Amino acid sequence: MRNKSILLLSLLFSLSFPALAQKPAYTIFNAKGKKVSYKKMMKGLSDKELIFFGEYHNNPIAHWLQFEVTSELSKKRELILGAEMFEADNQDALDQYLAGKIDAKGLDSLARLWNNYKTDYAPLVNIAKKEKHPFIATNIPRRYARIVNYKDFEGLDSLNSEEKAWIAPLPIVFDSELPQYKNMLEMMGGHGSATMVKAQAIKDATMAHFILKNHKDGALFIHYNGAYHSDFYEGILWYVKQQKPEVNAATITTVSQKDLKKLEKEHLGRADFIICVDENMTTTY
Repeated sequence: MRNKSILLLSLLFSLSFPALAQKPAYTIFNAKGKKVSYKKMMKGLSDKELIFFGEYHNNPIAHWLQFEVTSELSKKRELILGAEMFEADNQDALDQYLAGKIDAKGLDSLARLWNNYKTDYAPLVNIAKKEKHPFIATNIPRRYARIVNYKDFEGLDSLNSEEKAWIAPLPIVFDSELPQYKNMLEMMGGHGSATMVKAQAIKDATMAHFILKNHKDGALFIHYNGAYHSDFYEGILWYVKQQKPEVNAATITTVSQKDLKKLEKEHLGRADFIICVDENMTTTY
């Protein structure tokens, strides 16, 4: 009997010890820096019209949570998905893939897919395909963003009507005093320029345009983008609010820290939900 008791205690200890010894890969905080559970985050997202999921493009935790959040909400809401990673002139190819008219290889041939598409974004597109959700290519074709970088907004005036259908209606509102745009110049030191910031703005404006164009009442639009495009409620969300100030939106962002126990001051207020990932996390590229 004594040996059985010792064996039982040893088994219980062996089962509980790994759980106690686990090192967390990430922690979720709210905008004020308070830790929140995944369940509480999902509750906070459940009644929104728009969700902006800001990522580090090469962060596996962000991509995994994008998949988990989307999969869970797909069971509860009518979804529309969209992403910075698809440019507006690739919408036809994306629609063909979603409708089963072309396969993954065909999509790769017809659309300009990011190098990490197969590992990081194909799972999201395939949720849309399986569940019959629209997936919107929201970003401006990069060649037009380059025009702005070199020739300012006026460089877009020479585009024909078909080309202009792939960008936000001109002229766009632009506020050079927005903190995130000002910060871009500071981060670039002497290598940045006003037109480079405007190239960022035309991306933000175009993504906002296609989000609003494709959203419909009662549906939840989840948009995947680089964190900088929606951090501090600016970027895309700022442009959305120029047209729909009452929008019921939530933002998620990704940050990286050595210590996951407390959110660093610079990240406070960055988003409604802040996914803080261990700085030693491996990357997808």
